[in-house]
Amino acid sequence: MLLEGSYCNSLYHYSRLKTIAVKVGDIAIGGNNPIRIQSMTTTDTMNTEATVAQSIRMIEAGCELVRITAPSINEARNLENIKSSLRKKGYHTPIIADIHFTPNAAEMAARLVEKVRINPGNFADKKKFETISYNDESYLAELSRIRDRFIPLIKICKEYGTAMRIGTNHGSLSDRILSRYGDTPTGMVESALEFLRICKDENYHQIVLSMKASNAQVMVQAYRLLIKRMQEEEMYYPLHLGVTEAGDGEDGRIKSAAGIGTLLEDGIGDTVRVSLTEDPEFEIPVAKALVARYQKRQLDNDVIIQPSKINYNPFEYKRNTTTSITNIGGKQVPRVIADYSKKESINQASLFGIGYQYSISLDKWHIQDQAADFIYTGKSCINFALPGTLSVIQDSAFWNHELERHYPLFTLKEFISANKISETINFIGIGLEEIPDLKNIEKSNFEKVVFVLSTNHSHGMACQRSGFNLLAEIGYQNPLIIRRSYNDEIAEAIQLYATTDVGALLLDGFGDGVWITGNDQINFKDINSLSFGILQATRTRISKTEYISCPSCGRTLFDLQETTAKIRSVTDHLKGVKIGIMGCIVNGPGEMADADYGYVGTGPGKITLYKGKEVVARNIDETRAVASLIALIKTHGDWVDKAEILN
Repeated sequence: MLLEGSYCNSLYHYSRLKTIAVKVGDIAIGGNNPIRIQSMTTTDTMNTEATVAQSIRMIEAGCELVRITAPSINEARNLENIKSSLRKKGYHTPIIADIHFTPNAAEMAARLVEKVRINPGNFADKKKFETISYNDESYLAELSRIRDRFIPLIKICKEYGTAMRIGTNHGSLSDRILSRYGDTPTGMVESALEFLRICKDENYHQIVLSMKASNAQVMVQAYRLLIKRMQEEEMYYPLHLGVTEAGDGEDGRIKSAAGIGTLLEDGIGDTVRVSLTEDPEFEIPVAKALVARYQKRQLDNDVIIQPSKINYNPFEYKRNTTTSITNIGGKQVPRVIADYSKKESINQASLFGIGYQYSISLDKWHIQDQAADFIYTGKSCINFALPGTLSVIQDSAFWNHELERHYPLFTLKEFISANKISETINFIGIGLEEIPDLKNIEKSNFEKVVFVLSTNHSHGMACQRSGFNLLAEIGYQNPLIIRRSYNDEIAEAIQLYATTDVGALLLDGFGDGVWITGNDQINFKDINSLSFGILQATRTRISKTEYISCPSCGRTLFDLQETTAKIRSVTDHLKGVKIGIMGCIVNGPGEMADADYGYVGTGPGKITLYKGKEVVARNIDETRAVASLIALIKTHGDWVDKAEILN
């Protein structure tokens, strides 16, 4: 199995990955510098006044680098006016030019601003979704062509002291890369390394790298693989973290935290951008909250018991192998446990927040897609008929074995000395320090056991990761529940921290269930929604429609926030359907490659619809586009009327 240092300093001890420092204007990224926060304007770059005003709002919210799109040489030229205006107003925040398809715009911008971002997928290539056959000689000829196109920009950056981000996006890999490496994290990494090697040959090192994807699994694997590959070639460039097209609201924050937080937990990342379909100043507090957690983590680093080897592959998602006990473990989706142990009395109405609605007149339960699977009641039992998909967990001392679907929660000591256990499921709460004790106990005693792994460690994700690995090392394949409690944080922080801690483990393939407990500031409904949101963001359990929605920029051809809300309002009941909503062709068919249906701006007031990667209708008037999208979904059999679901 892989050595621990293959992509991070340690899997069980927080340590920030060492990178070189890259100068960007008056600040530096990487090295011993703080993790930098950045965002991107959504205004028309040619509208100097609006772009300056929005940049100021971003800066005052805490943005340390402002990125602005430059889709053509005209916008690139206008960056000089924007920069000049900001400097006159007393703002010296570095500006980044965001470039797609137009090398001449990059070359212009590199003379004017502190940093340029290029996308290797479209800097010197075009995307037509064609499969191209290459032999080694013809592929080297393509690399020679790219070198000739890229070197002029490198020389300008060296002359003007301009930094560069080589920013790979999963959805915009070139046909050349896709034909050679497939639609894979490996293809993403190779796309960047081709450009990086040219920079190295030219002795240019003011480079930051990114591996963005809307799929957090792909994004995490790509960054890890990039680090491994860079280390093999003795490269140590800073990394910019982001989940692209994360969407808005709770979904956007959860998806961003799942990807970004997982990497931050391993000490990876030198600058962060949270991409929300909201005004950019609202991205900044989310990014700051994610990053702030690690300022304390560096100082609070208690020892964690470590396994002797890594019992999983961090570069490829594979669900950890566990046995199946009724509805937990094996190939079944991870389960959600709702914690009602602090609630004094529980009746039918109490279950509304966790997806169960009871009709008194009909004596009937309506079970929603996001309905919790278990409810933990502590000392209490439930004395009414349970909905068919819900079971109860009780503390073992108060467990009533005569009640249907009521199961005990033991400590390890309680279970070993118990006079009676369930013939169906027994839950055992354990901490990392207790796992070595299991070596001395006959495994047959645990045939009907689900382990509930808890931690209060300051680096709780690493502690639980160690627990999963230790259990595998000593041969246990019982289902495992990830249990985390958040008592001191505010609701917004719980959302980000729980997603980071639990999501990181799920992305590594660990966990047959999620048990999250908050404080009085966050209600049952919000915790339940968060639990299912984490499972959705990590692609481990799909329970609702997924929206791959770009965060808008100066290229956007319609109001993304308004349109996303409009599409969501009529499609949010289509469980498992993925809809891409893209403001322009740059973030179009490539960026939403993971979506089932696509809604892409292709001109002022004009929309093109996609089924997967295929165009099905071009230049539809915006006033008819949402209705046309619904018709398209119906044509392909993925539509369900809301009334049918509600009934």
